[in-house]
Amino acid sequence: MAVKNIVWHDASVTKEERREKNNYQSYVLWFTGLSGSGKSTLANALARYLYETNIQAYVLDGDNIRHGLNKDLGFTDVDRKENIRRIGEVSKLFVDSGQIVLTAFISPFREDRQQVKDILSENEFFEVYVKCSLDECEVRDPKGLYKKARNNEIKHFTGIDSPYEEPVNPAIIVDTEAQDIEASVKQIVDFLVKNGLIQEQN
Repeated sequence: MAVKNIVWHDASVTKEERREKNNYQSYVLWFTGLSGSGKSTLANALARYLYETNIQAYVLDGDNIRHGLNKDLGFTDVDRKENIRRIGEVSKLFVDSGQIVLTAFISPFREDRQQVKDILSENEFFEVYVKCSLDECEVRDPKGLYKKARNNEIKHFTGIDSPYEEPVNPAIIVDTEAQDIEASVKQIVDFLVKNGLIQEQN
């Protein structure tokens, strides 16, 4: 429902000015994949690398967001969609502030990921598919969620009784089943350097 009597107020400092002062672009790296694939681990490892090279990045993690902003949402398809819609809007604010955003969410539906991409400008959204087989994710099961889902203790669990739609044309595919965290971070850093999103470190 559209809200009336609200007018957009332009900021006194622009996104372009913030980027110029930072000396790097702002954008979203959207990590998507099954639970246990390594999204949060990878996003945080990348954030540490960027921090140590004087680049400000912030990780928006699925579980952490549900402790606050999205604590009123469950895991039905409708709630999942609203979860991602809100994160998309928050990510857009971070990009406008000049920050690099690393989002770690299962975000199982292609349509929802596309909607986030659509609210951002060109070259502000890069989908990172953290690829890992369901079998391997179940073996890892770091939170014990797959076991609960298999025992019908959790409903609407992605990969078990709720679908996961793999990205069709992601910017990066990181296979965490085939390579370790160090190699995975390097793969993403190489992509960022190649595409002029960060400068190569000496």
